[in-house]
Amino acid sequence: MDPPAASGPEEHGRHRPSDPLNNAERAEYERLRSVVGTRHRRLRLCGASLFLTLAVLLAPVTVFATWVNSMVTDVDRYEQTVSPLARDPAVQDLMIDRVTDRLIEDIDTRKITDALADTLADRDAPRFLVDAARSLDEQLKGGLTTGVRFAVEKVVTSDAFAKAWNEIHRRAHTTATSVLTGEGDGALEVRGDTITLNVGTVMEELQKQLIGVTLVEAADIPGADKSIVLVRNDNLSEARDAARWLGVVGPWLPLAVVVLAGLGIWAAPSRRVALMAGGIGVAIMMCGLLVGLAVMRQIYLDAVTPIAQSQDAAAAVYDTLVRFLRQAILTVLLMALLTVIAGYLYGRGRGAVAVRSAAARSTETAGHALARKGLTTGAVGQWLRTNRPLTTSVVIGAGGLTLFLWNYPTPASVALLLLLVVVVLVILGVLAAADGAERHLQVRSCWSRHETARRTAGGFVSDVRDHRHLHGHADVGAVRLVDPGGRTPAGRGLPGQG
Repeated sequence: MDPPAASGPEEHGRHRPSDPLNNAERAEYERLRSVVGTRHRRLRLCGASLFLTLAVLLAPVTVFATWVNSMVTDVDRYEQTVSPLARDPAVQDLMIDRVTDRLIEDIDTRKITDALADTLADRDAPRFLVDAARSLDEQLKGGLTTGVRFAVEKVVTSDAFAKAWNEIHRRAHTTATSVLTGEGDGALEVRGDTITLNVGTVMEELQKQLIGVTLVEAADIPGADKSIVLVRNDNLSEARDAARWLGVVGPWLPLAVVVLAGLGIWAAPSRRVALMAGGIGVAIMMCGLLVGLAVMRQIYLDAVTPIAQSQDAAAAVYDTLVRFLRQAILTVLLMALLTVIAGYLYGRGRGAVAVRSAAARSTETAGHALARKGLTTGAVGQWLRTNRPLTTSVVIGAGGLTLFLWNYPTPASVALLLLLVVVVLVILGVLAAADGAERHLQVRSCWSRHETARRTAGGFVSDVRDHRHLHGHADVGAVRLVDPGGRTPAGRGLPGQG
């Protein structure tokens, strides 16, 4: 016999798990669920906002630190940076003027004319010749200036000088470090709050070129310890300290930005919105960096006096030295814009839906064309069709990883990778659509055969009925429908069989 049902406080105080909730309990359950969901959503939103804000703020610092680090550690990058200065017309004119002036200033033309006059006087030359020789110092200086300038220009504009320029900077790559540390004696030197360019190589070459061309002796040509001031700024020491610090942490900042952005997108309630927000933030910061470079360029040019340096040469030096930094900023800006566009295309907007629909129709049309031509994809196409989200994610992730591992990406390399990703996605979409088209054609073929067989059988039955109507029923009692294989199905006699 079954034991009696338990009775007590538990039976009357609460429902057993199998009992349904009443209206009040269900309302309380929904309220608690809503409260917990709201708190969870707010927590995720705060965490995502924090991570994305840190990633956006670190993005410009990362770009600048990476540029500084490349100048210090990569000799090829440094050579590519300073190499165009040797062939820039404004810089060449500045070097020709400065070297010529230095040479002429260090040559005592009065001493030369006095020596010539004394020689003439010792040889009992007429008085007017001696006086004329003493007054030739200005004419001699003008002639020497013309001759020296011609020789200097020949050296500075030659291919040999450009090649020597590159070799010197490659051998003395430590000069890039000296700009950050304030130490070293390479071609570019930091002396207090000034950055100077050592033109001693030009001087040494001139010593070989001028001997025998002019009246200047080798001993009268100044030595190689000559330099041109490129930048003078009272805040150079502070900037050098900041650049040195950025050079140390620079290699790790890109990874930190990517990790922070990934955590922010992962933690966000709406990951697509977080992706677009991060891209917009990074794009704004890159635009701010471009504006900052333009402002610094104007400040730098305003600080250059015409006596110290020409505006054209100063602009050429600034633009050449920061061109890779500007290129990196434009690259990150393009990547941010592409991220925003990708996030939008995965949304529910009319434009995004229209673009996705057009792409789907195009791939389906191409796949059907392949199937009609007999090009089948088989198991591969079926797998691609079944795992299309996975293949799309893998292709996009591979493109992003390639771009991240690229040493020095440019806007052109970003465009190339984007084109490759789009082409691969289109090919995979066409192959998947070809499998679907193949199956569709098989279904249509089976249905067509079935319809043909049905219509044939229907016409045969109609003929039999007409025959029975004309000749009676007895002569057609044994008639059976025959299927296309020649078999007579059991139990499928004609109407009236019996």
